[in-house]
Amino acid sequence: MSDMQAYEKILVDRQRELQSRLSRIDVDLGRLKEQDSDDRATEMENDEVLEGLGQAGQEELRAIAAALTRIANGTYGTCANCGLPISKERLAAVPYAPLCEECMPHS
Repeated sequence: MSDMQAYEKILVDRQRELQSRLSRIDVDLGRLKEQDSDDRATEMENDEVLEGLGQAGQEELRAIAAALTRIANGTYGTCANCGLPISKERLAAVPYAPLCEECMPHS
């Protein structure tokens, strides 16, 4: 298996995992709420956490889809900003990374 095939497998596996997780979040958010006000307050807090996780999951899915497009286009592993190669260490840590470490925004 080539490096590119290995990265593609990692990305596709993560994509499936996220889609499954997001489906479970949708089910949890769609369930009936308790009538007791204390329980309802706890459920509302839990729903906020689930919504945050769902949003983060959606963002990661978009990044994975973009990375899979870069693989298909032959540009995967090349920084979208400077055009230099993205290090294998960075791709191992964040396989959907579009930027090299030097071009990443630092906070």
